[in-house]
Amino acid sequence: MGRQGDGGIRLETDWAEYLSGHDMDWVVKPVSWDSGAFLGNGFVGAMAYGEEHASMRNTLRFVLGRTDVSAGSAGRSGFDPRVPVGEVHLRLEGWIYQPTSMRLDLWNAELRADITTTKGSVQLRAFVHSEMPVLCIELECSEEERGAAIEWAAYSELDQVLKQADGINLNQPIPNTVVTRRTVDRVGVGIQRFESGQGCTTSWTEREGAEGRRSYWIAVVRGCEETDCAEAVRVVREASDLPGDRLVRSHRDWWHSYYRQSFVSIPDSRLESFYWIQMYKLASATRANAPLLDNIGPWLTTTPWPGAWFNMNVQMSYSPVYASNRLELGQSLIAALRRCREQLIANVPEAYRGDSAGLGRSSGLDLKSEVDDEVGNLTWICHSVWRHYRCSMDEELLRDLLYPLLRRSVNYYLHLLEEGEDGRLHLPPTISPEYGSFKRLQVADCHYDLALLRWGCETLLDSAERLGVEDERIGRWREVVERLAPMPTDDTGFRVGKDTPLAFGHRHFSHLLAVFPLHLIRCESSEEWELVHRSLRHWLGLEGDLRGFSFTGAASIAAALGQGELALQCLHTLLHLITPNTMYKEAGPVIETPLAGAEAIHDMLLQSWGGVLRIFPAMPAQWRDTAFHDLRAEGGFLVSAVREGGETLFVRVRSLAGEPCFVRSDLTGRGAVRAVEANHGREDRSDRVAVVESGLIRLDIRAGEDIVLYVGERVPDLAVRAVRPSEAPPIRNYFGGRTPWRQYGLGQGCRLSCQSRPPGE
Repeated sequence: MGRQGDGGIRLETDWAEYLSGHDMDWVVKPVSWDSGAFLGNGFVGAMAYGEEHASMRNTLRFVLGRTDVSAGSAGRSGFDPRVPVGEVHLRLEGWIYQPTSMRLDLWNAELRADITTTKGSVQLRAFVHSEMPVLCIELECSEEERGAAIEWAAYSELDQVLKQADGINLNQPIPNTVVTRRTVDRVGVGIQRFESGQGCTTSWTEREGAEGRRSYWIAVVRGCEETDCAEAVRVVREASDLPGDRLVRSHRDWWHSYYRQSFVSIPDSRLESFYWIQMYKLASATRANAPLLDNIGPWLTTTPWPGAWFNMNVQMSYSPVYASNRLELGQSLIAALRRCREQLIANVPEAYRGDSAGLGRSSGLDLKSEVDDEVGNLTWICHSVWRHYRCSMDEELLRDLLYPLLRRSVNYYLHLLEEGEDGRLHLPPTISPEYGSFKRLQVADCHYDLALLRWGCETLLDSAERLGVEDERIGRWREVVERLAPMPTDDTGFRVGKDTPLAFGHRHFSHLLAVFPLHLIRCESSEEWELVHRSLRHWLGLEGDLRGFSFTGAASIAAALGQGELALQCLHTLLHLITPNTMYKEAGPVIETPLAGAEAIHDMLLQSWGGVLRIFPAMPAQWRDTAFHDLRAEGGFLVSAVREGGETLFVRVRSLAGEPCFVRSDLTGRGAVRAVEANHGREDRSDRVAVVESGLIRLDIRAGEDIVLYVGERVPDLAVRAVRPSEAPPIRNYFGGRTPWRQYGLGQGCRLSCQSRPPGE
């Protein structure tokens, strides 16, 4: 049993054993992007699956991707799009046949497969190294499969069967490409030069081992010049020259450290598996030094969205970074904003560039996207950075990036404000994302923009005070907060805009942004609670155009209402709308929706907006036992908590920044709340606890302190462990291939719940 010590708190889990129950599993070979096994390190990705066309049944594909490879010229969508970089094929002597199985080991971030063919068998291990842009593939072949081999193919060289396997999208720009192959000191090199002059370089090498064993290393680098070729060769040489155990150990060490940053256990086996696969996906898709996480990460395939969309997608993709205590992954967003500050200014009309900045709907990695009638996207991106700041309390981030960028974003809104006859400040018609999209429907006093402008002004006022800045715009921001038109409502709840009710199905929660994620409406009074509940009921009741991401937003809104049962219903609905490998697909593949589903789970366990730590704020009746360790809260707090038998056993709060701390939990309803300082021999600190109102306590905690709250005469066992699944038998390894029978206890050596003898015997 592994113990992760943390002062007086113990995380007791055997990580390898625990995560093995959540590994993705295939009992037959996957044959599409929807069900493939995905590997990645924020730069290089690979999706492994096969193809059922007769000419390809002996092939396992590794569809490669590189997040910073783009066409180098504007595509049909008006920006520089991502483009495919090719594939690696494992060509076998026989057709892939039964029994073939695959497993994605989450703990070690490795794919392992036992491949049976019509002629023999192959054992495979593959991983994209955690810190090198290299795909590593190891094979052990039976005598009949000694002829198995790895081949690289540029995207332009692929058979049409493979190009069309995941659909055809004529909107996806694919550049004309010239492919050059060469060998450099026994390293194969494939150079793809696009018509723009940009491109990418793939290199590969192999090494024969004993008794049918073989190892391959494949690298993908951006660029197609001689220096890029030399870099690609260097990378595979460096990887192949390392002793095999050292390469594997360095890869695994990174992942093991990553997982230990926080821990979540819930009694719903499928959702728990889903959650941990999203944590794996998140670190596979982005890293601190990686490009901006766009709509598809490193697993590009046929898609109408080969870039980044800013009216929801990027924000949702980064949303689980903060509470999961994986802030380093959010640095890729921060780095993109720092790098592209001048472009963000150039995105607004020239007359406003002196003091404003903005971001249109979609762009490539350069963030070049002119602002039209969808105004608030940069402000919403700033909210993601604000969450990063509030969870880290990094004042440098606030001063040097967030404050000046948010200031420019809000300034653009200020140029648009108009005073109405009612004395209020109003916004002209703008777009509420995804409502009436094909009509380009514009609405005055759009909820989306009113909410973002109000949040922006309130946040700038708070930031200026914290930084000690005497900003000349402070008076204007205060005026906006006081005089801005209220969010329009009617008897159904929030309207889309002043003259626009929510009259038909709407997949986006843009008309509820003031509730989530901005939390301007806090559901703390009965009037606000009823308004939000009515709005949510009306939105979901229209059905219409509801999609997967509708239910992630609805789950988080339900959690803000304290409606755990409804939040759980929304998440269970989401599980019907994602792909078997937990990806997501509408007109094409995207990855933000499942990642936002992980954030909704966080919202059920811990909320920290408004200066209050809310512990287990939205627990369904089924989740009587639940535990989490080192989730990160706004104010720079690490929080651990255990719930047993429907009651909170203890809450541990560690302060990293010395911010004021208010905690809301069910502890206050069960007696006097006591406290001990866990990292100093459990010294009593009950004098630091003050109940300020029903269910809310003020905790006097200083930076570096580690205080445990509990009720009763004795300090409880301060151990965080995985909770027992509520299903019997538990649902293990549900995701990967299509295995719905496991939801009902079938498969994996199950004990069938039927009569032991035939009827009549």
